[in-house]
Amino acid sequence: MRLPPLPADQWDDEVQRSLAGILARERQNPEEAGNVLATLVRHPALAKAFFGLGVHLLFRSTLPPRVRELTIMRVAHRRGCTYEWNHHLEFAAQAGLTEDDIASIQRGTAPDEFDNLVLSAADELDDKSNLSDQTWAALGERLNERQCMDLVFTVGCYCMLAMAFNTFGVEVEH
Repeated sequence: MRLPPLPADQWDDEVQRSLAGILARERQNPEEAGNVLATLVRHPALAKAFFGLGVHLLFRSTLPPRVRELTIMRVAHRRGCTYEWNHHLEFAAQAGLTEDDIASIQRGTAPDEFDNLVLSAADELDDKSNLSDQTWAALGERLNERQCMDLVFTVGCYCMLAMAFNTFGVEVEH
């Protein structure tokens, strides 16, 4: 672990302000915040700036939860991000993903045509930082413009998070 969670005695007003709107005041401590938040608040200004996007993508995205979790889990798998993978297994289950779906995410191919398109789009964005016209058009047959935008930002954001979590050594809570 390169960057451990911020110790409790260093949780000052700036840290508390960075968590406003994302975490109830009584949970603003290293034990209740969890390893990700407790690590990110080592840089309160950056954490606060990031949390707005993170909250949107996870809780306010226009993507259907199933599509969001297929996308996030595919990024986590490709990037070898254990924290992201384990954390999102619960979200994936809540979104209706089955064990077979999880296996499909790991393989990168799914029996469902649209699921397969979502996995391929995540791979394409991760590999090329772009989508082909064909992939964009295929996504547009099922997703509206805002949903397509949320998908692109979800892949980009979770690639960045995987990079940060892997680099910082964020550990899965037990």
